[in-house]
Amino acid sequence: MLRSSLLFVLLTNGFFQIFAEDGYDLWLRYDALPETHAFVSDAHVMGSVQVHGSSDTLEAAASELHTGLSGLLGTTYNHVGSPLHAGPVASLPAEIRDRVESRLTDLNDEGFLIARLHDLEAKPWVITGQRDIGVLYGAFAFLRSLQDGSISTHMAEPMLDQPRIQHRMLNHWDNLTRTTERVQSGQSIWEWFQLPDYVSPRYRDYARANASIGVNATVLTNVNANAVVLTPDFLVKTSAIADALRPYGIQTYLTARFSAPMEIGGLDTADPLDPGVQAWWNAKINEIYQHIPDFGGFLVKANSEGQPGPQDYGRSHADGANLLADALAPHGGIVIWRAFVYTHENTVDRHKQAYDEFVPLDGAFRKNVIIQVKNGAIDFMPREPFHPMFGAMPHTPLGLELQITQEYLGGAIHLAFLAPLFEEVLDADTYTSGEGSTVARIIEGAYSDVEHSMIAGVSNIGTDRNWTGHPLLQSNWYAFGRLAWDPGLPSEQIATEWIHQTFGSDEVIHQTLKPMLLESREAVVEYSMPLGLHHIMARGHHYGPGPWVEGGRPDWTSVYYHQASSHGIGFDRTASGSNALEQYSKTLQEQWSDPQTIPVELLLWFHHLPWDHPMPNGLTLWQEMGRYYQRGVDTVRSWLPQWQSLKPHIDAQRHHHVEVLLKRQEREAVEYKDACLTYFHSFHDHPWPKTAEPAEHGLDYYRSIHRHHVPGNPSEH
Repeated sequence: MLRSSLLFVLLTNGFFQIFAEDGYDLWLRYDALPETHAFVSDAHVMGSVQVHGSSDTLEAAASELHTGLSGLLGTTYNHVGSPLHAGPVASLPAEIRDRVESRLTDLNDEGFLIARLHDLEAKPWVITGQRDIGVLYGAFAFLRSLQDGSISTHMAEPMLDQPRIQHRMLNHWDNLTRTTERVQSGQSIWEWFQLPDYVSPRYRDYARANASIGVNATVLTNVNANAVVLTPDFLVKTSAIADALRPYGIQTYLTARFSAPMEIGGLDTADPLDPGVQAWWNAKINEIYQHIPDFGGFLVKANSEGQPGPQDYGRSHADGANLLADALAPHGGIVIWRAFVYTHENTVDRHKQAYDEFVPLDGAFRKNVIIQVKNGAIDFMPREPFHPMFGAMPHTPLGLELQITQEYLGGAIHLAFLAPLFEEVLDADTYTSGEGSTVARIIEGAYSDVEHSMIAGVSNIGTDRNWTGHPLLQSNWYAFGRLAWDPGLPSEQIATEWIHQTFGSDEVIHQTLKPMLLESREAVVEYSMPLGLHHIMARGHHYGPGPWVEGGRPDWTSVYYHQASSHGIGFDRTASGSNALEQYSKTLQEQWSDPQTIPVELLLWFHHLPWDHPMPNGLTLWQEMGRYYQRGVDTVRSWLPQWQSLKPHIDAQRHHHVEVLLKRQEREAVEYKDACLTYFHSFHDHPWPKTAEPAEHGLDYYRSIHRHHVPGNPSEH
């Protein structure tokens, strides 16, 4: 396949057609390093690549190193410099193995070592690990380090690295019809109708991109599952995908519909304690492993939003999960059981329902069950406090579920670099095991005896040529993978890495784009749902404002959450309200129960306050709301001239695409601000806040806006 990042000429019917950068290569472009780079200026630094061992994974590592070094070093990459030896430690030449083997004892199977052995005559480079997959990860890390300058030709100490989380996976909310839920970057990449006969080369490119950032698992299908995927025809198709992903260390998972024994098995029940149901699942899972010997297991959404589950039969979540876990255990498979459960029939604050259902079951799940918990208790809001389940189930593996696709942050239209959101959650201190018991440490298993650790990201990937719709939102896929590998990485480093690999080393680009990325998520929060406001979006597609949404299920409306009235605004979750605050540690209860000590970013999440409530800066709550909404808009407005200044530095196609999207984001940020402030203003007679520009239209105008066929909207499939 010709690399889309190059300009190339194709002679067609006597005409020359020029293809420009389209973003397909993501952060794996390998454009030439500047001539001043040490690896370029010294022609003897890098010689031939010698890969020791034989496997599909090592072939992938060899291919990557050859492609990467050829692109980065150009003519400097030759066969006269210091050779690079890559391979698992047991396969390395003896003199090299003797010098590095002892350094690998503390590395896990996916870890790697990169070193330059100055004491040997050829001063060879080495990339190694205990297993082939570690070598592949090391190859990607070596090429990344060349681009961002973090590796030196004179490196004295080896670079050693390994993932801190065991299962690092993407969740695809993709349907068998190739529609996607909450994803706005085209169709599903899985071409079910053409499989297994035609296996798209895009699957290899997908696997390669994931391996480059350490993602090692993928769930192919929507959590709102279709049992048909477990039928023989689809298992053959799934096997073909798994074969394409396997060389890059990607393990394949499927979603399991709990009622599958009835829907495709002909049984009259799916009761997890029924012997016939247990036998059916055992047989089905044996069948799956005949097709996919390294099948990872199931992701299950049960008894939530209308999905069937064990509670339909009076059984618990543990009963349902253990049914599947017992059938998967002989094969080494795992069950990932989602904790996103709530129902409108339960009048308790939705924030509390998952905790109430799962925490009493701590210790009741099999060892190969992981409970997948969203970062917050509601649903991927632009900002939420961390989910109170983290730290509350020490005898159960808890996996963190993040959303890469921007369901509530402007979809594939609005720039929102999510590394700061992910970092905020991972660094959140639960205080459940004393100070420093962060969400990251909990999901790593630092405070429990669990056997599995996991982090998942809901994918933003589709068939758009650039994979993610918005060219800059590739950074969120990248950020998830890097933080899944190392939850301690700062957002600034991730942004720097991604810019280097995606746009090159031009310092002007870095100085302009990096601040835009780092402030973008906060800007979206401020122009849409500031100060702890949440769930304020249009009905169904969730794109754009809808603070007036009411009717139907209360817990699917905006008014249920902001509770605006003539008296004030916000959701009281203290002891005087729903008391969801009691689900957090005593330390946080004391801090967050007082409007004066709670972080202002969470104020209206936990408190219902009058419009004239005094804020620390001397403004009233109403004036402060106006200031936040306006600040978000102003931040977005500042981006367009900055981006336009980069026109001489960025290829025309990507520059134009981003420019158009930034213009739209500014327009829609103003709409969000005006719609929300106009609606909230209707509840009281305080003057329009001087801290915000007046709305362009009246409330009826904003309420009349209706967007049709928004991509990723399941109600319009």
